[in-house]
This record gives sequence, C-alpha cells and structure tokens, in this order.
Amino acid sequence: MSAFTSSPFWSTGIDKLKAYVPGEQPQTGGWVKLNTNECPYPPSPLALEAIRAATSDKLRLYPDPNGNALKGVIASQFGLSPAHVFLGNGSDEVLGHAFMGLLKHALPILYPDISYSFYPVWCGLYGIAFQQVPLNADFAVDVADYSVPNGGIVLPNPNAPTGTALSLDQLRTLLQANRQSVVVIDEAYVDFGAESAAALIPEFDNLLVVHTLSKSRALAGLRVGFALGHPALIEALARVKDSFNSYPLDRLALAGAQAAIEDTAYLAQLTAAVIRSREWLVTELAALGFETLPSQANFIFTRHASQAAATLLAALREQKILVRHFGQPRIANHLRISIGTQAECELLVQALQRILAATPATTHKVSA
Repeated sequence: MSAFTSSPFWSTGIDKLKAYVPGEQPQTGGWVKLNTNECPYPPSPLALEAIRAATSDKLRLYPDPNGNALKGVIASQFGLSPAHVFLGNGSDEVLGHAFMGLLKHALPILYPDISYSFYPVWCGLYGIAFQQVPLNADFAVDVADYSVPNGGIVLPNPNAPTGTALSLDQLRTLLQANRQSVVVIDEAYVDFGAESAAALIPEFDNLLVVHTLSKSRALAGLRVGFALGHPALIEALARVKDSFNSYPLDRLALAGAQAAIEDTAYLAQLTAAVIRSREWLVTELAALGFETLPSQANFIFTRHASQAAATLLAALREQKILVRHFGQPRIANHLRISIGTQAECELLVQALQRILAATPATTHKVSA
C-alpha cells in the first residue's frame, strides 16, 4: 500500500477514490496460485505462433486502431457484424469505457451487492450514482429485484466471486423489464458452463455483452477484451476510447487474440479440463466439510462448516497455496478458489486435509 494518502498536487477528489485491489502476485517461485482466476493451462499454440510471427520490424508502426481483422473474426464467431464489436485493453478497460459512455445518468445504476469489486471503483472515478442489489439467500441474482427505475444495470454472468449464473431465459426477462436502460452483462467466465447473452443482441438494442481473453483463452498477460452490442452502443464506447487511447491493442495482442478466437478446438479442450477439475474439487471438498455454491466459472466459492475462512486462508498460505478471501460481512467466511491444474487441485485438497486434521473443530457452525 502506498504511504501517500493525499498531496496538494492531486486533482480534486483523487484522495476520495478507493481503488481496486487485485489478487496477490508473488514475486518468488514455488507457489500454488489459486487466487486470481488465471487459466492454469497455456494459451493456444496457434496464438503463441501468431505472436511470434508478429514480432518483426513492423513493431515500429502503429497497430490498426480499429482492429478490423480481429473484429471480423469475433463478429463471425457470434453471428454479428463488425459494427457490433468493440475492442479494448482487457475487459476492465472495456467495462470502464461502458461506465463512462453508457451508464452515467441521473438515476443510479444497479449491480449486485456481492459482485466484481471494480464496479464501485468506476462509479467513484466517474461520479456515477449506484445502488447495490442484495443477492438472495442462495447468493444468486433474482432478476425481479432489478425491475425498478435505474440508469443502467451491470451483472457479471457467471457472477464473481460466487460463480453462479443466470439462464438465457432469466436474462431475457431482465432485458424485457429494462428496455429504457443499458444492461451490461459481464461474461468473463461464461465459457466454463454458462450461456452467453450475445444470442440476445438481435432482440435487444440496450444489451452490451463484455468478454475477456484472460480466462478461457489463457491470455491474461496479453490484455485483450471486447464488447458486443448494437452499433449505437459500440459507437459510444468508440468515442470514449478515441478520447482516451486510440491504440489500445498492440500488434502482438491483435495477432494473438485473432488466433486464439479462431482456435475453437483448443478452447473446448481447455474449458473441458477446467470443468472436470472443478467438479472433482467440489466433491473432494464436500467430503472435508465444505459447502460450495454451484459454479459455472473457473473458480468456486466455498466455506467450511466449522472453520473460519480467514484461518484457512492463513494456513494455506503457510503451505504456499494462495486462495482469495473477501471481508464483506455476508461472505466473510467464504473462500474463492481458482481452479488450477488437476495436480494443483490435488495439492490443495491434501493441504486442507492436513490443516483440518491439525485444527480442532469448533462446536458451532460458522455463520454466513
């Protein structure tokens, strides 16, 4: 954490910003990293080859500011036109542009109370009014709760950090009830078992769907994201982008992303491996006394029946295994665990077996 809390040189309001805190990235080796939802497997070999091929003297030239070749490949994958596609430097940048270009209105925007913690950061940065909508008792989104006047809606689907997902029918109901507002569906984890709302774009001109190549395409280090939506929504994002950075994706990113999108066989292979390990891990954790929410993401959200999450977090860290813990009251006893390789998942289970065997059980159930 920075030692500075303010400075007379800062712009007005900067001292009030509460910035997003990413998961820990250790600078030494030997860690089992299950804390940042990165893909445990390498990127498509075709993507790596495309990046190598793009590493040439052409790096002296600016990249295509519109990313037209990549837009065309993405549009083809989703049965849309390139005019329906927006590219950005990771989905965080795309979402940030959406907050600025589509969600700043008189009425507050709505998003879940337990959700991606970057949403309130953008609201603070851009001065956007917001209202957090509580998840239900099962930690799921109830779309009926969003049928109130609003300046826009933002939902991760699957939700983070819970991993639960809405069906396409539920999303259609949400969109039909909010035709006067932009509905942003953040689909960072959709490829691990959920249905993409992109299929609804021809029906709803107020729908923006945001994707990233950081998770299912294993390209978190490349920083590529995109949005799909009606061309009028895409134009708003483009205006914000061109007022901020006309060249968000470099030549290597454009080449690698295009090859990764085209390699659908590798995507299917990778996501299937993650799903198998996820289901195996849920079963093994249940045998150890964990209760895990249904997940359609590359992570799980779980709590132990008698051991506090903070205690387990510290004990795992002592064994050089990193998982994620959030201190919000409703979820203070949950851990978010990214799905690693099968071997990493097995190491996690073995570590938890040792920890639980050495830790006396409490006489009461840990509260929600």
